[in-house]
Amino acid sequence: MEYVLLVIGFVLLIKGADCFVDGSASVAHKLRVSSMVIGLTVVAMGTSAPECAVSIAAAFRGENTVAISNVVGSNIFNLMIVCGVCSVIMPLSVKTSTLKKEFPISILAAAALLAISYLGMEIGRAEGLLLLAGFTAFLVWLVRGAKRDRSKAQEDVGEIKSLSAIMCLVYIVIGIIAIVMGGDIVVDSAIKIAENFGLSQTLIGLTIVAMGTSLPELVTSIVAAKKGEDDMAIGNVIGSCIFNILLVLGIAGTISPMEVLMENMIDAIILIGMSIIVWIFAWSGKRISRSEGAVMVAIYAVYMGYICMR
Repeated sequence: MEYVLLVIGFVLLIKGADCFVDGSASVAHKLRVSSMVIGLTVVAMGTSAPECAVSIAAAFRGENTVAISNVVGSNIFNLMIVCGVCSVIMPLSVKTSTLKKEFPISILAAAALLAISYLGMEIGRAEGLLLLAGFTAFLVWLVRGAKRDRSKAQEDVGEIKSLSAIMCLVYIVIGIIAIVMGGDIVVDSAIKIAENFGLSQTLIGLTIVAMGTSLPELVTSIVAAKKGEDDMAIGNVIGSCIFNILLVLGIAGTISPMEVLMENMIDAIILIGMSIIVWIFAWSGKRISRSEGAVMVAIYAVYMGYICMR
């Protein structure tokens, strides 16, 4: 039964991502904003719903280190696996403006998390509010940029499915519901299958659950890339990384102060290092090639080996 549910979950993920990307691209066209902006906002927030739910629920239960581990682990997965797999399937083009603006902001967000963690070894309410203020500033900057660049937006959206305003909303809502439901089904069934094979709860948590919360980003970015929406695919990854640190941890820290463990600090340093690697790859030829994508996946495999041994 678990295998049937696993297939059903993946079908929901793929079909949900298909609807979500079509609806989001149509919104970009109607609002005359670029696919990158939609990827950084609507798509990133929608696909980050699992991380948000897990981290905020953990904060309410007082399991604060879970929130930090979930966010940092998901961001590493997004960068190395989501970008890496997308690039292996189809090389991702990256615009110079993205390399100069959005990429550095995601690295700064990771650096801010490391600095805040190091200074007090916790993310308290003051730090949480500071992260939320940073997210608000990011959104304001994005909106102002979108208004300024509206004239260029029509060149960016390309050939997309034409949908009415109501159908855009229907596609996005149905897409998000299917993505979240599909992700939950895949994670639950995969855990049961893993338990049947005798894998430990710790190993399952470090692998299947951590990856499971990032399945929406993976499937959505792959679908977007295959539809020629490279900006949306990249925007989804970068936006999710920024969203997870500034908003998710900001809310979690404001709800309940989080103690930062040394392992969290090490993972945050690794996140910054991997972010810089992806940034360098993207600068070379203004795209991430298949070989670079394969290297990113290999780096993540080494990281997985490391966290399983420590």
